[in-house]
Amino acid sequence: MMQRSQDKRSRSAKPTTIHGYAQSGDLPSLQKLLHDNPSLLNDRNAVMAQTPVHVSAAYNHVEIVKYLLDWQGPEKVELEAKNMYGETPLHMAAKNGCNKAAQLLLAHGAFVEAKANNGMTPLHLAVWHSLLAEDCSTVKTLLEYNADCSAKDNEGMTPINHLSQGSGSEKLRELLHWYLEEQRKRKAIEACSETKAKMDELEDALSNIVGLHELKLQLRKWAKGMLLDERRRALGLKVGPRRPPHMAFLGNPGTGKTMVARILGRITPYGPKTRRKIKEAEGGILFVDEAYRLIPMQKSDDKDYGLEALEEIMSVMDSGKVVVIFAGYSEPMKRVISSNEGFCRRVTKFFHFDDFSSEDLAKILHLKMNNQAEDSLLYGFKLHPSCSVDAVATLIERETTEKLCKEMNGGLVDTMLVNARENLDLRLKFDCIDTDELLTITLEDLEVGLRLLSQ
Repeated sequence: MMQRSQDKRSRSAKPTTIHGYAQSGDLPSLQKLLHDNPSLLNDRNAVMAQTPVHVSAAYNHVEIVKYLLDWQGPEKVELEAKNMYGETPLHMAAKNGCNKAAQLLLAHGAFVEAKANNGMTPLHLAVWHSLLAEDCSTVKTLLEYNADCSAKDNEGMTPINHLSQGSGSEKLRELLHWYLEEQRKRKAIEACSETKAKMDELEDALSNIVGLHELKLQLRKWAKGMLLDERRRALGLKVGPRRPPHMAFLGNPGTGKTMVARILGRITPYGPKTRRKIKEAEGGILFVDEAYRLIPMQKSDDKDYGLEALEEIMSVMDSGKVVVIFAGYSEPMKRVISSNEGFCRRVTKFFHFDDFSSEDLAKILHLKMNNQAEDSLLYGFKLHPSCSVDAVATLIERETTEKLCKEMNGGLVDTMLVNARENLDLRLKFDCIDTDELLTITLEDLEVGLRLLSQ
């Protein structure tokens, strides 16, 4: 306000600069000057480092503000330009109660939450002006553009905090409190919607996993707690940090360890070479597959980089920035568990991925055929009605060995289907034009596919 008073005292001198014309409201002179010298559009004045739009907004010269915002030249007006105090043109309009200018700036996309050097937003300054002038119009305008009533300045003060008891009008206090409550309700709705969408995504992904019932239960419990914490924080509630659920996935190849880790990576809010990988994983999941390879089979005098990498990983597991999943065969993973005394303290959840039964593999086959991506080898193909889950399970039971199923698990299904499609191509006549026959994989094709795999 002091600067504005000083500017008023200097009005007797005829302005000749673009800032002078912006202050006096002399649009024709400003237009001519800017036309002759377009580089003055974002020129800074000597004392306050303000642009012409700062000055015109501070004096509510709406026609000049509009002219500057609509300037059609190679250079565009800097809508978020900051003066020496870090104030934008919207701050200037707000602190001087220039409602029309504020409306125009906001309509052109001015950032309503811009912060000055002292951390104040335009709403903070508009409240200060309203207390002095008893005019809430600029405050109302900012609130209509969803200015955050809970934004804090560098002293931790919100716009409402500046209304000390007994100061200002009750009308202003009621206005701010009403909008604050509405914003809280809106944030609650948004938080509920976002977390529900993530939970639905998890449920959808888990529905495509066969078996692993205990694991699914644990994942639902962990994900629900984590997402509820997201909702709590979105509502402004302060809650203690949840310990990252570091896990060990134990099981044979093809049992779904990597797939489950990818599902968790999609919903979690957490994302030398080891140090770089850990940094990349911050905010998510660090998946250490075949983790037992980090531990040597026998002791050596040489420096072991696997042990060094494990120690590096263990050192960041308490940071809360990343979830670590160690995966591998059950027996060899015992070496990892016993190699570091802090392992069991940090890795609190151990999940055993059992080998799939013949019926499980048949269900997986149906799931894969019903969820083919466009770039998949089997996209567009379908199973013959005779390929029921029971029929496929019986086929797998008859044509494979326990050893083969244990070694491949879900990987058996992928290879089986690829072989089956090749057999379909082999048995079809080249001049076949029956569209249904061209795309249908039969039980016979699956049987041949399995036999080729067994060989």
